[in-house]
Amino acid sequence: MEFFWYVVLMGILAVYIVLDGYDFGAGIIHLFFAKTEKDKKAITSAIGPFWDANEVWLIAAGGVLFFAFPTLYASSFSGFYLPLMMILWLLIFRAVGLELRGQIHHPMWEVIWDKAFGIASLLLALFFGVALGNIVRGVNLGMVENGVSTQEAHFFFLPLWNPTFSPQADQLGIIDWFTLFLGVVSSVTLTIHGANWIIYKTNSSLNAKLKEVVFKLNFVLLGLVIISLLIWHKIEPKPFHNFVENPVLWIFPLIAFIGIFGLFKVKKFKKDGLGFLFSSMFLVGGFAATTASIFPNVLPSTNTVNPSLTIYNTAAGEYGLSVGVYWFVIALALVIAYFIIQYKVFSGKMDDIGYGEH
Repeated sequence: MEFFWYVVLMGILAVYIVLDGYDFGAGIIHLFFAKTEKDKKAITSAIGPFWDANEVWLIAAGGVLFFAFPTLYASSFSGFYLPLMMILWLLIFRAVGLELRGQIHHPMWEVIWDKAFGIASLLLALFFGVALGNIVRGVNLGMVENGVSTQEAHFFFLPLWNPTFSPQADQLGIIDWFTLFLGVVSSVTLTIHGANWIIYKTNSSLNAKLKEVVFKLNFVLLGLVIISLLIWHKIEPKPFHNFVENPVLWIFPLIAFIGIFGLFKVKKFKKDGLGFLFSSMFLVGGFAATTASIFPNVLPSTNTVNPSLTIYNTAAGEYGLSVGVYWFVIALALVIAYFIIQYKVFSGKMDDIGYGEH
């Protein structure tokens, strides 16, 4: 049952990354490329009916984590308390920027909330990449000092950064050169993903320019991915051991690279949705490959005193996990029905929705 709920949790997170990921990317495009009022409205219209529903997947992931892996929930929500609060405030500012922008038609008012929406989107893309970096790098479980655990084996707390800015320091921080690098990878990826969504859902005058942006940024992304694979060896001595032992797992990196190489043809696509499909493949494949590389760990320990947190030593009781399956099936059916209706109602181009206008 532990493996089943792990797959469910990772599946929910993958859906969240794809769906709210295009919201973040659209916000970054809005910040840097939308110069005219028409383009700004086209971008907000493209995500307006979807962004709040997309965020529900993050809440669902938190709920599954609390139910299925309570020890991991308690450990991570206390240890990552500071960045989680920062992410919460950024989510609030992004939402407020979208909702309040159209309340008053005054240039200064609109500029303030445009910047709030764009900057919050950029920082969220960066912080979620940093968060993934912290998970694959690991943390000092038990707050070990001089070979002695000063706290419970599953407890840790990280400052925003440490003086050395190193991912291999004894006392780690949230931000170091490795986690920050993955934050940059995340930001570039979601910018491409958001641009593809805008191309797919609008007839904006930006679309031709965005195809050029996607094409150029894809070279940057490919270079960043190659570098990340090389520096991963500095963090994990045997980064591909799971793939060697289970060759079927190579399907995930394959999906990711199909996605990234497919995006090089973005300027030739006849159908606008193909770019979004390929960027979604890269996101899902890359996320799945990353989580598969550390399995069964869900939060590695950087010391040898306390064991890593795995899906087995953090899971709830067998009875509770079994009963939860029935409720999960019901919830999944309702969610699928909701999203089918939502995306059917708002199918096609969204330029004329007029989201946020009052």
